[in-house]
Amino acid sequence: MKNVLEYLERAAARLPEKAAVVDEGESVTYAALLRESRRVGTALARRLSPGSPVPVLMDKSVNALCAFLGAVWAGCFYVPLNPELPAPRLRQVLEVLEADWLITDGAGQALAGELAQEGQIVRVEPLRRGEEDAALLALRREQQLDIDPLYTNFTSGSTGVPKGVVVGHRSVIDFIDAFIRQFGISEADIIGNQAPFDFDVSVKDIYSALAVGATLVIIPRRLFSLPAALLDYICDHQVTTLIWAVSALCLVSTFHGLDYRTPERVSKVLFSGEVMPERHRKSWMEHLPEATFVNLYGPTEVTCNCTFHVVDRARDYPDGLPIGRPFANEGVFLLDETDREVTAPGQNGELCIRGSCLALGYYRAPEQTAAHFTVNPLRPAFPERIYRTGDLAHWNERGELCFAGRRDFQIKHMGHRIELEEIERAMDGIPGVERACCVFDSRRGRLLGFYTGSLDKKELHHAMSEGLPRFMVPGVLTRLEALPLTKNGKIDRKALLERSKGGRR
Repeated sequence: MKNVLEYLERAAARLPEKAAVVDEGESVTYAALLRESRRVGTALARRLSPGSPVPVLMDKSVNALCAFLGAVWAGCFYVPLNPELPAPRLRQVLEVLEADWLITDGAGQALAGELAQEGQIVRVEPLRRGEEDAALLALRREQQLDIDPLYTNFTSGSTGVPKGVVVGHRSVIDFIDAFIRQFGISEADIIGNQAPFDFDVSVKDIYSALAVGATLVIIPRRLFSLPAALLDYICDHQVTTLIWAVSALCLVSTFHGLDYRTPERVSKVLFSGEVMPERHRKSWMEHLPEATFVNLYGPTEVTCNCTFHVVDRARDYPDGLPIGRPFANEGVFLLDETDREVTAPGQNGELCIRGSCLALGYYRAPEQTAAHFTVNPLRPAFPERIYRTGDLAHWNERGELCFAGRRDFQIKHMGHRIELEEIERAMDGIPGVERACCVFDSRRGRLLGFYTGSLDKKELHHAMSEGLPRFMVPGVLTRLEALPLTKNGKIDRKALLERSKGGRR
């Protein structure tokens, strides 16, 4: 197998009339998804060269999936663009891509008009009703290799420009095959999608469903601020599998949504993105006593996840949940500061990954690619690529990996990886701010912004919200007369963090 479209073709041949994808407005069968995505692919193939990026500006929906798969039929790769992101952020991504077309739908038409020229904007709805050129699609398919790009997800970048992580077909196939086998996902499952399509958690939803012929139920974004309505939606659609970010699960348990209505058909809860607070995990496990709970770990650059830990209900976890052991065909190991492997229990090292799971690199960013995707120092006789996560971890006495924080200023917040330097750069660029610093209070899960200047805190918050995603805007802003400095003249981040713990504002 060398192309993810084989998942769709197999499911459509075996289960043509089964519901493939359901959103709030429509439902499509596997046969319809195959047919309509091929029509979209035909239109794209007539206009675009193989290997071209196809930005898709839509909320998660059947329309979006038809566009994604259409891009693949055309021999191209898709780039999900979340309409919730600020327009300046979206423009940055489009400037990096230099794409010929921007695909959107009726809901995204107005925003698309702010981002691209009229001749570049294409609506997906008429493409789904268009004609198919089987010969053209077959030609494009023959030209594709399993190392070709499938999608690109943009993440925070320390240079101030978002980084596009390019992931190929082989990486997704390798991971999804191991994922569905490990957790017994089958055509009997109904997968309740929580993550936006520009967040790689959704890759597991989409391709797990296609691989086994399961039904993917796209849960509307607005329901994640309405716990009761969210639980009704999950129960009414008889969802069996939740592959969610920790923050989404915590939202339900914070507002006691499970006491209102328990989704009793849910048999698998797989969570990732950040540390799952014990109180919230126990609440979910008490309400779903028969369900399997799994802690997943892995950055976007290694195709979703590289390790997992199945929670043992009979075990105490005084030090928190481990991130566990590697998925099949993924090599996970620790390196110390001299690039020697760390194997002793309790000793921290940088978590590194090797294998087919590795992304191809960053789009149009060779220096960043070279810095993070390096040659394996443990195998100097030949060039084997590894990805250095920047995360610290250690082995416990059971032979499980345990997460131990970040090496640098990149953090996880609300399920997203964020470069604190990018936030600081945005703050520094706002008139009225003289100097800025951002720190992360991991104990409370809060982003904290400190600055000097004349700008009022409310004005600064408003200005940052216009240029950054919501998850990158500090929840607490503090204006100071001067930022504390270390003996070397650098901003004393530790002092700022201690200040926040002391409650001084």
